[in-house]
Amino acid sequence: MPIEAAARRDTAFFPEITHGGDLAAARLRFPDAPEPWVDLSTGINPRPYPLAAVELPSTAWTRLPEPAQNARLHAVAASAYGLADAGCIVAASGTQPLLRILPHILPARRVAILGFGYQEHPACWRAAGADVRIVETVKELHAPDIDVAVVINPNNPDGRLTPAGVLAELAGRLAARGGRLVVDEAFMEVVRPSQSLVPSLPQGAIVLRSFGKAYGLAGVRLSFAIADASTIEELRHRLGPWPVSGPALAVGTRALADRQWLEEAVARLEEDAARLDRYLAGAGLQVRGGTPLFRLAATPQAAMWVERLGRAGIHVRAFTQHTEWLRFGLPGPAEEWGRLERVLAC
Repeated sequence: MPIEAAARRDTAFFPEITHGGDLAAARLRFPDAPEPWVDLSTGINPRPYPLAAVELPSTAWTRLPEPAQNARLHAVAASAYGLADAGCIVAASGTQPLLRILPHILPARRVAILGFGYQEHPACWRAAGADVRIVETVKELHAPDIDVAVVINPNNPDGRLTPAGVLAELAGRLAARGGRLVVDEAFMEVVRPSQSLVPSLPQGAIVLRSFGKAYGLAGVRLSFAIADASTIEELRHRLGPWPVSGPALAVGTRALADRQWLEEAVARLEEDAARLDRYLAGAGLQVRGGTPLFRLAATPQAAMWVERLGRAGIHVRAFTQHTEWLRFGLPGPAEEWGRLERVLAC
């Protein structure tokens, strides 16, 4: 099949979705903006885990990963997430492969997703032929015709947090009639106190965890699925023999074991998020929520702020579905904070 035809077919199944981090598009729109750009359009820690702390042998690049390396990563990740059984976790190269596999191991006719959130979730279920509806309350996820319920917790972009006990009850009710609950905990590392389902994983639940956001290493492409052993075995089969690269195995194993670094990072992120809230409120923007990795603000002048920030070389996340919303990631170095403060003060 010609490349162009294959691309058209893929777009038909998976419509193009706008995500943060597309600096190429920002540069095209604002060609006179100063460099380097300040990319606040993502929810990734701007102060990443130090790669210098990772012992990365040359064989990580020259050899295929050994099964023992995967096993070590699974054991470390299970401990980090509070999971008692490392046989109930599997690593993947980012969350996206898992999102595309799940509809094929959980054949569902009716899928309900709690609220507006990460748009890859509805896209992947619809591409598999499911009837997807977006609901506004957890109560609606209890509807008897729902085969699979999806909750992003905390939600992206508004940070809505559903208590673990509420989700455990939902998972139990779904499981009792053969349904499943998928919980995307991509930003759970920075939530205190944690509301993760993992430590007391309920029957019928599948939890997704992302490594790159809290650790600031999105390019490593590392994520995890946590579920009952049978579901994990099916995911391993679908992912194939080498689902994670050698460098990702080494980085993930070292970083996930470094609990002190994560504690210090989360404390710093909380302080920076509070500082960002002050900047946004001072500019007349209403902070609607978020997590310590990103803040959601609302203003009738959202389009004007995108233009003003863009001309200053600051990229933020706008939403076509909610034109009054803007999501701000955290600046990193002092010069980025300074540039943002100056633009917001104009």
